[in-house]
Amino acid sequence: MATPAQHDPAAAPQPSAAYEPVAEEQEGRSKRPIILIVLALVLLIGGYFGWQRYQFGQTHEETDDAQVEGDIYPILPRVSGPVLEVKVDDNQSVKKGDILLTVDPADYQQRVNAAEAALAAAQANVVAARAAVGTAQANVSTAQATIGVSDANQARLQKDLKRSEFLRKEDIIPQSEYDAVQANLKSTSAQRNTAQQQVQVARQQVEAARQQVAVAEAVVKQRQADLDNAKLQLSYTTIAAPVNGFVSKKSVQPGQLVGPNQQLMGIVASEKTWVVANFKETQLANMKVGQPVEVEVDAYPNREFAGHIESLSAATGARFALLPPDNASGNFVKVTQRVPVKIVLDKVDPEHPLRAGMSVVATVKTK
Repeated sequence: MATPAQHDPAAAPQPSAAYEPVAEEQEGRSKRPIILIVLALVLLIGGYFGWQRYQFGQTHEETDDAQVEGDIYPILPRVSGPVLEVKVDDNQSVKKGDILLTVDPADYQQRVNAAEAALAAAQANVVAARAAVGTAQANVSTAQATIGVSDANQARLQKDLKRSEFLRKEDIIPQSEYDAVQANLKSTSAQRNTAQQQVQVARQQVEAARQQVAVAEAVVKQRQADLDNAKLQLSYTTIAAPVNGFVSKKSVQPGQLVGPNQQLMGIVASEKTWVVANFKETQLANMKVGQPVEVEVDAYPNREFAGHIESLSAATGARFALLPPDNASGNFVKVTQRVPVKIVLDKVDPEHPLRAGMSVVATVKTK
């Protein structure tokens, strides 16, 4: 008995399989124009931005080797001693003249007191020396008056002697009276000579007293200088802020023994900051003072600051290094040098404060 033929799926015709390659080929052909258009747009956009970048590079110079700079004032004591009080903390805002710290003033106050006492003694010596001048001048006057009296007596005795000579010739007066008149005249002459010597001595005493006054006045000036110096040293025990700014790197505590020129803290000035950009020497051909600059600060990525070139350094940064390169050493390798350029901002933005040391990107418009 014959069995019916079994259905073989593999032997069955599959008409859809015959048309698949044709459909994929048609689909690939339909996507090619889109891909070409996208590639063309990418090339056009890339070329446009490349051209823009090329044009930008022809008129601008840019560097990321730049940072914000500011004045930092070291706080250094001028005198030694234990710290009595510290009135500020790290990062605290201070105004010019605010007291930062005080050194114990007891020793320096004692020096002021001693200097004041020495000055008072020297001033008293000046008064005494001037009084001695007055006494010496009085002695001169006394001696001169004695000379006057001697001259008057001498004139009177000379007349008496003439009369006595006449009377003695007439034998009216005895010889003893005549001799007495001569003796009185000689005594008066001797007194006058003594008075003249006294005048010279008194004048010398006046000159010596005046010199003593000059010496005493010089001592007064010296004692006054000592007092001023003692007061100056006393004033150094109070250390004030030199500028408006912020306290930084404080390394002092109450009771600490400090010495002259020991850095205790720093004051970062808040009034003015600027940018120092180190451009390659090959970028300086068209760079001049006054050209506008755009500054991008890493701390404020969405904010641009406008500024201008204030000055260009007269030497490369390598010239100021601790060990500047010596190209005559025999091992020469040419390296493109960088020149510091100072950039000043046109406007201060209080909402975006710039702090010394911040990294920036500076772009100078040279044309």
